[in-house]
Amino acid sequence: MQPWSAPPVPQLPGRGGPVRLYDSARGGVVTAGDEGPATLYVCGITPYDATHIGHASTYIGFDLLVRAWLDAGREVHYVQNVTDVDDPLLERATATGIDWRDLAQSQTELFFSDMVALRALAPEHYVGAVESIPLVVDAVTRMLDEGTAYRVPLPEGAGGEDPGLGDVYADLSADPRFGSASGLSETEMAGLFAERGGDPDRPGKRHPLDPLLWLRSRPGEPTWDGGALGSGRPGWHIECACIAGTYLGVPVEVQGGGSDLAFPHHEMSESHLRVLTGQDQPVHVHAHGGMVAYQGAKMSKSLGNLVLVSQLVAAGEDPMAVRLALIGHHYRDDWEISWVRLRQAQGRLARWRAAFDAPAGPAAEPMLAAVRAALANDLDSSAAITAVDAWVARVESGTAEPVEGAPALARQVVDALLGIV
Repeated sequence: MQPWSAPPVPQLPGRGGPVRLYDSARGGVVTAGDEGPATLYVCGITPYDATHIGHASTYIGFDLLVRAWLDAGREVHYVQNVTDVDDPLLERATATGIDWRDLAQSQTELFFSDMVALRALAPEHYVGAVESIPLVVDAVTRMLDEGTAYRVPLPEGAGGEDPGLGDVYADLSADPRFGSASGLSETEMAGLFAERGGDPDRPGKRHPLDPLLWLRSRPGEPTWDGGALGSGRPGWHIECACIAGTYLGVPVEVQGGGSDLAFPHHEMSESHLRVLTGQDQPVHVHAHGGMVAYQGAKMSKSLGNLVLVSQLVAAGEDPMAVRLALIGHHYRDDWEISWVRLRQAQGRLARWRAAFDAPAGPAAEPMLAAVRAALANDLDSSAAITAVDAWVARVESGTAEPVEGAPALARQVVDALLGIV
């Protein structure tokens, strides 16, 4: 699938340093990598509703990582998926009377337009669940052949013309390192698995946490030829494992997403990669963005407390002010969106633009160094913004010795590293 069109990134003088990120698995900040090609897999949307600020916060957070890597001179291989067939999408399509394919396409296109408005750099590969089905079929067939997956009998009416072939589940006992990514106890994992789309009580499973790999055909639902698996569609976790492994290879330097994906999704997708590749650590760094609240509660489609990027832009909000509000806090922090934050971002953006338009200003090289250092330190965008604010304040005060061309460099710094124009 062709991703959106990415904005150009200015070349800055010198080069940034290695980026250090907080690794959820190890519970500390580690160097993501310092040389050679960088690889990033960020879990994408399930396109059954428009992009809200919580989605945007995650993708803009990892956009900062891509920009910091590029500034450090690294070649970046970035992959993002879109889960364009899944239960929530099918349920929304049924409830609204829209064909699931049309719903997925329209919401994916809206997501693209939001990313363009926010000046997010596009991934090298944007891969849909539907187009990854052949990869999943091959992987799950292998797992069955090797004994790391098993079949569970179908409920009545499922399975189409071959109901004797059951749904396929991963046997987590084949992975002794399962649980190492999240560090959760089995009790904690069981609770989150049930809460976040798992089926711990499914009869016939060997263990309550075993995740679905291949769902056999169900009446009224889309289905694909699975060869020896039987007709059906892929599970969520195996989809991401197959896309990451195929398009990036292992180890994946950084696997990213919101903190609600740490378990079960990232834990289980890494487990599948471990079983399929034989590598103990197929993901080097697990990085997770914080959750966004609105009106006192975590933003979610189920609660209906969504602030949509497209609605803000349609209402006349400057997308760059929205982006500035998104990066005004550390990417790992939970935070709350408010009109006060947006107004503050609008005021800051106006001051920055006025300073960039000045005929001269204080030397921008120290500000460049400070922004680079901030982003290299676990993508500390708050510190980066503080450095830009300090430079802007010196322009406004008029007390620093003016340097011709300094505002132009400052503008390039903010464009290249923070994505703001």
